[in-house]
Amino acid sequence: MTPRPTSHDTPVEPPAGTPAEPTPRSVPPPILDSRTVLQGRSSVAIEHNGAVYRLQTTRQGKLILTK
Repeated sequence: MTPRPTSHDTPVEPPAGTPAEPTPRSVPPPILDSRTVLQGRSSVAIEHNGAVYRLQTTRQGKLILTK
């Protein structure tokens, strides 16, 4: 008869797809206040990977990002 392993004999592994240790991806991104980004303007240009995007506010107070 083979002895059954007990919970203290078996190493605990994280579920599949879960990193064992924190990675840079698991750190939440910083939160920027839109008023800080817009600096009192209704729109700003943002350069990203050589392309220029426009971030603008709507009359309803929502944000739109366009290329």
